[in-house]
Amino acid sequence: MNSTNDKKNPVLVTGGAGYIGAHACKALARAGYTPITYDNLVYGHRSAVKWGPLEEGDVSDRKRLEVVMRRYNPMAVMHFAAYAYVGESVEDPAKYYRNNVAGTLTLLETMRDCGIDKIIFSSTCATYGMPEQIPIAEDHPQNPINPYGRGKLMIEWILDDFANAYDLKYVSLRYFNAAGADPDAEIGEDHDPETHLIPLVLDVATGKRDHLDIFGTDYETPDGTCIRDYIHVSDLANAHLLALGYLLKGGKSDAFNLGNGNGFSVREVIATASKISGCDIPCVESVRRPGDPAVLIGSSDKIQKELRWRPVFQSLDSIVETAWRWHQKISNIDR
Repeated sequence: MNSTNDKKNPVLVTGGAGYIGAHACKALARAGYTPITYDNLVYGHRSAVKWGPLEEGDVSDRKRLEVVMRRYNPMAVMHFAAYAYVGESVEDPAKYYRNNVAGTLTLLETMRDCGIDKIIFSSTCATYGMPEQIPIAEDHPQNPINPYGRGKLMIEWILDDFANAYDLKYVSLRYFNAAGADPDAEIGEDHDPETHLIPLVLDVATGKRDHLDIFGTDYETPDGTCIRDYIHVSDLANAHLLALGYLLKGGKSDAFNLGNGNGFSVREVIATASKISGCDIPCVESVRRPGDPAVLIGSSDKIQKELRWRPVFQSLDSIVETAWRWHQKISNIDR
């Protein structure tokens, strides 16, 4: 992007080279903002930064953050930068607390010192822990069961304390299962290692993997496999835009769930992917993983009522179709 445009309605996007952050950057640019991607490129992709400048840096690097904030003077921050592997967080909690929690504290302190008072935070349904009722609403008890979820909840508490002490304005968006890809196939899901179900299934369809492991077939669900709430990444990005507009208009700090309100089982995802790709999906049934609840479905009534957000990609077919289009594209690239 031409540097003369870099200060037009700038929004700092930490983790903007990652899966959800890149989709948010595209949505911001389409809405007339300039997304300033701030990313250390540990998990993000330089090639995903297409709609604004890239500033390389880590959220724990206060001097670098201050240089970038004073250069662009963003009207707000969208904060996606975080490690997000639940299993790894159990094996190495120090890594997660240092990066996700301490890094966010550094980001917030630098924002305060630079006079930036609005942030949209990428939180997670993992802050709720094991569900006590379905669907899960925002007033559900928050009892996370792993360091990843605990760290995200700690950040929500820090945001609330900063709001009370320093007049920070924030929106925390608690995602359920982000899925799908940009409908134009410009960007999509490309993790290494990959742990999300839909891209794993599509890896089998393209021959990148020889089978899919199904962890648990004896849950109390109609087909015995886990049920999850899948929300399209473009719908997530649109929710961030609405949250930004809400804060810019003086909205109060708050937290909102982001989910479709519908649940699909592992077997339903496999069947849908097989139908859309036209490929068989060989599976190997295995035992349950510790801590996997049978059903996770979120209620998005609050954000639909207060921010007038509506998911566009509500069917599993529409979500998987965009993911398959992206998957075919990257599978044909010599990497």
